[in-house]
Amino acid sequence: MTTQTVLEAVRDGLAEEMRRDATVWAVGEDLHVGGLYGQYRDLISEFGPDRIVASPISEAMIVSAGLGGALAGTRPVVEMRIADFALSAIDELINQIAKARFMFGGQARVPVVVRLPQGMVTGSAAQHSQSLESWYVHVPGLVVLAPSTAADCKGLLKSAIRCEDPVIFIEPRAIWQSTGEIPECDHCVPIGEARLVREGGDVTVVTWSAMASVAHKAMEACVHSGTDVELLDLRSLWPWDTGAVLASVRKTGRLLVVHEAVQVCGLGAEIVATVAENVDGELRRPPRRLGAPRAPVPFSPPLETAYRVTQQNIEQAIREMVAA
Repeated sequence: MTTQTVLEAVRDGLAEEMRRDATVWAVGEDLHVGGLYGQYRDLISEFGPDRIVASPISEAMIVSAGLGGALAGTRPVVEMRIADFALSAIDELINQIAKARFMFGGQARVPVVVRLPQGMVTGSAAQHSQSLESWYVHVPGLVVLAPSTAADCKGLLKSAIRCEDPVIFIEPRAIWQSTGEIPECDHCVPIGEARLVREGGDVTVVTWSAMASVAHKAMEACVHSGTDVELLDLRSLWPWDTGAVLASVRKTGRLLVVHEAVQVCGLGAEIVATVAENVDGELRRPPRRLGAPRAPVPFSPPLETAYRVTQQNIEQAIREMVAA
């Protein structure tokens, strides 16, 4: 095992895949200087400008280059800098990349990875902080991943690059400088398997991406005060690990889904509905969601604090779920 930041882990994961497979390449703005956050630092010195491709400022063009490269037999990694910016390429993502395999009867596949650094960072405001994962989960043809630890970010990025279908790879930029232990082997994480963070018998908490670390702190506080919390980190949002969630809720009888995204029509609603349809007779309490209000992310520091899903919010929701 070695210890790395999340940024170092994803950079090394990409480098390993580029060494393993000469058809893997990356395209996006400022990649020649290491990317906006340093996730491509020094890669151009090893792989050159033909594989670490610095693009003009045009998200539609960048995603289209990935689409064309994938159809031509390569494995592009497309960098969007910030998840919000991908909205400028939504037609290319939704009407072209997601549908190509189906519209050509399986004769064409699009093994492209679209990297979306997502979520709230202090002072980023309404156009640089959105969590839109439910949009992509809703679209047939896309695999959607949202890891939360250094090891899972690296392992799932490697699996995404090897996947034969297009992958939306959501990266938790709020925790990019956090550290974690990484296996030194060829570390790949299976797509579609949740990570059981802690076993418990009182309540199931399901979360993903940056919320996983916040939920972990809330879990520790609740366990310390006597509530036996089971915590699941989904990691994969589509396909999501339905079996693990249902098995956990059948054991605890209670479900709380926590996500950074707006609560209305978020992925939490799908998870709650699935549980309600399959575990209804075994539930001790109605399943519950905890997400952001249906409002743009504020710039004002006090309003931003009020907008966030916090450790205290999660603790309170857990206690309410287990209260008699």
